Amino acid sequence: MMSSHIADGVTVGGDSVVTLDGRGLMVADVVRMAESTVKPVPGADGMKRVETSWNAAREIASWGRVYGRSTGVGANRNESVPTEAAADHGLRLLRSHAGSIGEELPARQVRAMLAVRANQLLAGGAGLRPTVVTALCEALGTGACPRINEFGSVGTGDIAALAQMGLALAGEHPWQGPGAAPAPQPLDNNDALALISSNALTLGQSALALHELRGLIAATQVVAALSLMATDGSYEAYALPVHEARRHAGSYAVAERMRLLLGAADRPTPPLGRIQDPYGFRCVPQIHGPAHDAADALEDVLTVEINAAAENPLISADDMAAYHHGGFYIAQLALSLDHFRLAVTQVARLSTSRLSTLNEPAFTRLRPFLADGAPAASGVMILEYAAGAALGDLRAFSAPASLGHAVLSRGVEEQASFASLAARQTLRACEAYRLVVGCELVAAVRALRQRDMRLDPELPVGRAFGLADAVLDAELADRPLTDDVTAAAGLLDRFTELWLDLGSQGATAFDGQGVVRRG
Repeated sequence: MMSSHIADGVTVGGDSVVTLDGRGLMVADVVRMAESTVKPVPGADGMKRVETSWNAAREIASWGRVYGRSTGVGANRNESVPTEAAADHGLRLLRSHAGSIGEELPARQVRAMLAVRANQLLAGGAGLRPTVVTALCEALGTGACPRINEFGSVGTGDIAALAQMGLALAGEHPWQGPGAAPAPQPLDNNDALALISSNALTLGQSALALHELRGLIAATQVVAALSLMATDGSYEAYALPVHEARRHAGSYAVAERMRLLLGAADRPTPPLGRIQDPYGFRCVPQIHGPAHDAADALEDVLTVEINAAAENPLISADDMAAYHHGGFYIAQLALSLDHFRLAVTQVARLSTSRLSTLNEPAFTRLRPFLADGAPAASGVMILEYAAGAALGDLRAFSAPASLGHAVLSRGVEEQASFASLAARQTLRACEAYRLVVGCELVAAVRALRQRDMRLDPELPVGRAFGLADAVLDAELADRPLTDDVTAAAGLLDRFTELWLDLGSQGATAFDGQGVVRRG
């Protein structure tokens, strides 16, 4: 999904920019900022909301009890902070909560967190000083990011990671990256909780994982088309009447894209020979479709959250009130991430099914395991084992994180969404998924070569074969296939681009099988 917030062809100082307004940030924008391909600029209306909220928050806290500003936090919520201690209270809160543990996160994930938090603040409900927003945008512009450790959240706010970010903004925690860090910010009791009351890290990680896996699911459909061609598969499973009769949005779209990939008619002629294909081919729309639907549902949740004023308490300048609430509890995200990973695992499992079919002479008319002519040669036998091992990791990562439970802070916080775990598991699923499909691609290309098949380069499936044929090793003798799978996995991003290009073709389909045989 392309963002409307990145000005087409407009640059500032030679750099592409995205305007943050706290209202319309898209997942794709977060990814671009994380990858440093665009630089953020805070919008004027958003900055006005931040200023208004900050002024209102300080006034409300001066005459009322406001959680985290004039009181402690967690089980300390009933302990008042004396006026004379208020200035130091904010820094003490950040120092005490900046206790993330584990490995340092990659800069890309930290930049995604900064991008989300800057945009959320522009929604105008945090009551945080405006210079923090400009400092976060400055850091994203230069490429600087604070050092953040992996563990510290159970899905009720990324307070430990964001406290590390807060100390970095205050000049007490290290920065990394190619550019200069922003000048230290004078954070006090009106800033600390307002800054860390967010799930920005979880949301940023979720955006990155969704972007990569959505692309890989698309690429897998291209690989499936190559495998179908290598096994003389039928186009019937993708016929328009089949999907008009049972019109789930995702499945309908997958079937249409499959017809476009293959150059198949809307109502293809049934093939001679076997009556119907194995599930790995016949059920592509029924299994890929739900994964696309789950991706769309996850993106809808993320779009709400990255544009949300979800801080607790919410500062309402219109009412001059601080509303205490549970908006930090992101069950919607945890459940959507869990659903998405389960759908992704189904797609990967179907890829291993096609890999098994490619090893069967009954479907390829080749030697078992696509081996060469040497006696008892193993060919690509090991790829089934390797793909199965990677699928095992993927299956483990797909365990529902939302089943987790925690009772914290002397029992006053007695639930947890574990959306943070769900986001980490979704990120970890990316590499395992990529390797599973890489194994299928190696086998599909090998089968097409052994059958002396060249696919029509005018068709998308033919262009995909051309890309793979130019990169993958053509040697058939038994040898290690590690490098082959690595190269194939790297090709999947090119396949994603090819799949996306089909979106502009509409429902136009081709006739014929799209195959040219050599010799």
